[in-house]
Amino acid sequence: MLDGLALVDAHLHAARLPTLKVSMPEWAPFPAVPMDELYSADGTLRPAAFDDHLAVQGVDVALLLAEYSPRVTGLQTVEDLLPVIEHNPARFRLVGNINPYFHHPVDEEVARQAELGAVALKVHPVHGRFPANDRAMYPAYAVCRDLGLPVVVHCGTSTFPGAVNAYGDPALLDEVLTDFPGLTMVLAHGGRGWWHDAAAFLALARDNVWIELSGLPPRRLVDYYRGFDLRRLARKFIFASDWPGVPSIEANARAVAALDLGEALPAVLAGNAARVYRLELPTEAGQ
Repeated sequence: MLDGLALVDAHLHAARLPTLKVSMPEWAPFPAVPMDELYSADGTLRPAAFDDHLAVQGVDVALLLAEYSPRVTGLQTVEDLLPVIEHNPARFRLVGNINPYFHHPVDEEVARQAELGAVALKVHPVHGRFPANDRAMYPAYAVCRDLGLPVVVHCGTSTFPGAVNAYGDPALLDEVLTDFPGLTMVLAHGGRGWWHDAAAFLALARDNVWIELSGLPPRRLVDYYRGFDLRRLARKFIFASDWPGVPSIEANARAVAALDLGEALPAVLAGNAARVYRLELPTEAGQ
């Protein structure tokens, strides 16, 4: 918890290091993240150490992301995350991932990952090198709609070699949202780079669209969304860190708390994530 408020981090990359294609300085650029303590010599995350680390950071629930992007970041499978989740299922949740170049048929793979416990599906067009409105993804979206699984879509730029940033445009999701009106969609990185306005417009225009704050320095949110009423827009914010791409989850959460978000703050830190991902949050007395 953070000063008595529940905290959900909705975006962490807890990869096995041998699965990474990018270099360690690119993936975990901040010395403050104690990678030597959290990982064993073979590059496997130590579940107990990671659990303790997040507890110190104040994180009550953490969503761990798989990523099947072998051409850009590597091949981080859902199975790699299961030992961490099994260590403390009260804190950790699985977010699945689909890449139409890697998975076939995509609908069966979404169903399989849901059976493994996935609370959402992550789609990474920029690293997967496909547009989110590619018809090859439609069977996956149909399963998510039917199962009530939110779809988290990377909406923003990436500096990793091989990434196709044109596919990060939130405007590409408008067609998907029209074709799947019952689908809940979360815009990871909130339009980072060139599309903050587009992400904000979609979130305000549609009840089933949310903005995830991963990779966005909290102090810059006022600038990124300067054309919008930040308190109103914050009602659609979901806190997320993009760990290990931040030096401190707690510091990011405190920086969000320092913004003038009014009554929206508890929802930003945990309530919105609990609603979208159907999470149980601890109480201060019984955490």
